[in-house]
Amino acid sequence: MSFFQSLRTSLSLSVAYLRERPLATALNVLLLALGLATIIALMLTLHQAEKRLERDSAGIDLVVGAKGSPLQLVLSSVFHIDVPTGNIPMTEAALIAAEPAVKRAIPLALGDSYKGYRIVGTNPEYAALYEGRIAQGSFWQKPMQAVLGAEVAASTGLRVSGKFVGSHGLGDGGGGHDEHPFDVVGVLAPTGTVLDRLILTSVTSVWAVHDHGPKPPTAAQPKGRDSHDHKDDHKNDPKHDHKHDHAHDHDADSAEGKEITAYLIQYASPLAAVSFPRMVNATSSMQAAAPAMEAARLFALLGIGVNALKLFALVMVICATLGIFVGLMSALHERRDDLVLLRVLGASLSTVVLTVVCQGLWLGIGGVILGLALGHGGAIWIAQAMSETQRIPLGTTAFLWQELWVAAGALGLAVLAAAFPAWRAYRSTAALTLRGA
Repeated sequence: MSFFQSLRTSLSLSVAYLRERPLATALNVLLLALGLATIIALMLTLHQAEKRLERDSAGIDLVVGAKGSPLQLVLSSVFHIDVPTGNIPMTEAALIAAEPAVKRAIPLALGDSYKGYRIVGTNPEYAALYEGRIAQGSFWQKPMQAVLGAEVAASTGLRVSGKFVGSHGLGDGGGGHDEHPFDVVGVLAPTGTVLDRLILTSVTSVWAVHDHGPKPPTAAQPKGRDSHDHKDDHKNDPKHDHKHDHAHDHDADSAEGKEITAYLIQYASPLAAVSFPRMVNATSSMQAAAPAMEAARLFALLGIGVNALKLFALVMVICATLGIFVGLMSALHERRDDLVLLRVLGASLSTVVLTVVCQGLWLGIGGVILGLALGHGGAIWIAQAMSETQRIPLGTTAFLWQELWVAAGALGLAVLAAAFPAWRAYRSTAALTLRGA
């Protein structure tokens, strides 16, 4: 009997043997699949979370805001998944933003939301950070006008010329500002970043809603940055370097007694990273936090739980491997006479050995296929759950090359579990055949 004939016979016999014990076969496949699926779902989710946080923090070197937790400041001002640490005086913040070390400083004024989507007082440079462009309408030209992110428009059904009233607080359930409705003047194209789930307006609009200081200027009054025609400023060069313009706009000029939530800072040179944060923390009532550093801290904190889950998944895979080993040893004991009969009928010792190995191989292949399907399904479910809570909407990754190593490892363990039973089958069958002869 040739090797290929022996292999074909072994494959068909191994399938027949596994079908004789369906419950044990299904249990071994399921246990292996669940361990593999847990590892793959964690890999995909962490990969997408890292990519999403990288995209959302791109171009932001530092966040300046109220003292408190640096991680909370970054989560609230960059990723918009936490409450702010507080507000800071606009006059003091403008002085920090006007430092020579600062290339660009983008103000953020938070506090309200609409159907769970945050209303962010800022300027059009914030959209330029994420390469945001207008898909419909235009940027705001005066207070109480708003531009919707792509996800906001799709979820709420709001369109250009529509109106909405914000709710106090950054989640559903806050009191409404019925006396200060917003006019929708633009909708942004999808960017795949945090911009898609935000509502942008001017800082003066946020001040008007919360009645901070004087009323915002009307169209007949002198126009500041947030109230003049932004189309002229940003149409030709949306990424124009407006260094220190923020310190001289209308908001800053009439900012006495007013507050903002934070400034997003972009350094004028890499050297600023050495001294500027220390200067802010030491000489002002504010704090400076680096998004890259805080994101690394966040993943370090999450890493403890993730590693525990991975360890649990590895234990499941090992238990599945032991289950395969025990199952094959038990089956070998039950089918000892069958294996001897195979030898009498002319089957080679290699056929007997391959029959046992192929049983482990089939169990491994079934576990890997089911584990990959469950892992990707779990990652998609986690992404949808995160998107529904408007935390960190995650995309879905088609495949990661690291999955090949995980799948190969699980398959190797299944074959390894069959190695010792195969060796026992070889020894016992050879001995029984000789004794029978």
